[in-house]
Amino acid sequence: MITQVKPEPWPDYELLDTGNGEKLERFGKFILRRPEPQAIWPSALPESEWEKMSDAIFNRSKSNAESGNWVLKPGMKEKWICRYQRDKIQIQYKLSLSSFKHVGIFPEQAANWDFMCLELARISKLIGAAPKVLNLFAYTGIASVIARATGAQVSHLDAVKQVVGWSRENMEASGLDGIRWIVDDALKFVKREERRGSKYHCIILDPPAYGRGPDGEKWILEEKLSELLSSCAALLEKENYCLILNLYSMGLSPLIALNLVNTYFPKAENSAGELYMEDLHGRKLPLGIFARCIG
Repeated sequence: MITQVKPEPWPDYELLDTGNGEKLERFGKFILRRPEPQAIWPSALPESEWEKMSDAIFNRSKSNAESGNWVLKPGMKEKWICRYQRDKIQIQYKLSLSSFKHVGIFPEQAANWDFMCLELARISKLIGAAPKVLNLFAYTGIASVIARATGAQVSHLDAVKQVVGWSRENMEASGLDGIRWIVDDALKFVKREERRGSKYHCIILDPPAYGRGPDGEKWILEEKLSELLSSCAALLEKENYCLILNLYSMGLSPLIALNLVNTYFPKAENSAGELYMEDLHGRKLPLGIFARCIG
């Protein structure tokens, strides 16, 4: 099944406007203006409004399109704390302005966090214990912290030591503890776990299109993803499990994601689709594709 999914709103985030290759977003009390290549339509608000509303504006580097710098208005902080709230779950997370336009959160992933919480509650009830969660390519760990807030046993893996430290800050800011931190290459780790006979009830994967492991291991999504999913299939419990796969690569489609999970999880209830955010003027901004498995 192919679907389009957007997250439910929460108080500390809004997509205010999109267009002209940019997006205007509110994170807590600050409004940021960032590049967004897929927003090729005209913005709803005039340029004067964008200029007036923005607390921080990201300017791309002329020599390197992947990096740039932020221009800050008085009162704008380079680091600040926001909250994510949903039902009984409430966590805090640190945001920080990076030279790659990112701030430490991908808001569209809230749709996957909500799905994860529902599935962890289902699995916990069925097994009568805390589910085991493995979060791969886990970045700043918001999914890890939310999973831990549900009571799950969480293993968090990323190849970059600094963002694992950032994740720990998010856990501590949320008044939690007990997450297992791993700095490693994802494919190497899951293969070792497979040999050990380790099992998990939930696996979350958010692999980049390209990347490097902590020892320089080369990651190319199209070359490695199938092998990674094969090992993940071996790590999941035979029943009472779920898997979330998120893909940002522009060359892939939900059909590709669905074919992959149908191949490696043929007995699961599988779905795939496109994640999007809707701005205050009704324009839908596509922000990646996903696949989900329920067993």
